[in-house]
Amino acid sequence: MNNTMLKPLAMLMPFLLAAFALNAPLAGAADDNAKKDAPKAALTVTTTKPSAARLPITLTANGNVTAWQEASIGSESNGLRLTDIKVNVGDVVRKGEVLATFSADIVNADVAQARAAVMEAEANAAEAAANAARARTLESTGALSAQQISQYMTAEQTAKARIASARAQLAAQELRLKYTQVVAPDSGVISARSATASVGSVVGTGTELFRMIRQGRLEWRAEVTAADLPKIRTGASAIVKAANGSELAGKVRTVAPTVDPQSRYALVYVDLPAPRGAEASAFKAGMFASGRFELGTSDAMTVPQQAVVVRDGFSYVFRLNADKRVSKVKVQAGRRLSDRIEILGGIDNATPVVVSGAGFLNDGDLVNNVTAAAILPAPAPAQASAKTAKAK
Repeated sequence: MNNTMLKPLAMLMPFLLAAFALNAPLAGAADDNAKKDAPKAALTVTTTKPSAARLPITLTANGNVTAWQEASIGSESNGLRLTDIKVNVGDVVRKGEVLATFSADIVNADVAQARAAVMEAEANAAEAAANAARARTLESTGALSAQQISQYMTAEQTAKARIASARAQLAAQELRLKYTQVVAPDSGVISARSATASVGSVVGTGTELFRMIRQGRLEWRAEVTAADLPKIRTGASAIVKAANGSELAGKVRTVAPTVDPQSRYALVYVDLPAPRGAEASAFKAGMFASGRFELGTSDAMTVPQQAVVVRDGFSYVFRLNADKRVSKVKVQAGRRLSDRIEILGGIDNATPVVVSGAGFLNDGDLVNNVTAAAILPAPAPAQASAKTAKAK
């Protein structure tokens, strides 16, 4: 290039430099505008991946709490007057304890008469035995005929039989005297008292006076569907929950051999221990209670409860994509344990899901993902100063 061509370029250089200097601020402003127009993150969130855990296998059911066995305590004396009642509904009694007494005046007289009859029979038997003995000694002499000897022998046997009969009558009267006291057949709790069990009333044999829950034991009769029935085995653990929230642990005693053709439910009988303290007021025979059967454990894929969002009756999680946007994924929730929920389907164990802030997101939102420690609140000034003073 010769000097003739360079001379015009040299003359234009100051103008080019000035134009560049003028356009430089305009380019910076354009970059700032581009940054301002860039999409902003809707929320700062934390994410996690599903983790494996072993969760208990449970089966929930409802049913009635009833008495394990209820004993009917009645009168065994006929036509006697009730003189005293020693217990009432709710009382705890022991086996052999006297519950009520009947008038024993008539029975005592009958016992005395029976004893006199025994004594009379024994005296007659002694005389008959003496006559029979003399007859045996004279049998070889021929002083008595064979018929007379046989009569003495028969009289001896008859006298012995009358003794046995009189003693049986005495035993019966003594038994009647024993029945004038109504005693508890077993330890337990008095659950009901008949209207006829009042002082002064005359009751017949077999009239029920009291009902008792034997040993104070209760049982839960859980209603289980026919489909779930094979899962339950004898000896399985069960937790029964009362209306006030109290829980009582029991064991499956037996499973009913039949299913109700109307309701399609079968009964599972769960033995409950005798309630103590606060449980005694929470669990009563005849009440309705819910519960669950514990059938072991199994592997499960879980996420924090905070990650699952329920909308329109369905469960969702928000999956974090590579472009920092989230996608709403419908999942099937299963069992719960503490603050974690089992996920049965919809995602796999490598899917990152949003934990904190999931309830405020919508499908396609742009988020800023940080670690959980980065969003923890700073300590209060008083706490911070206290920690500094302690360090010094």
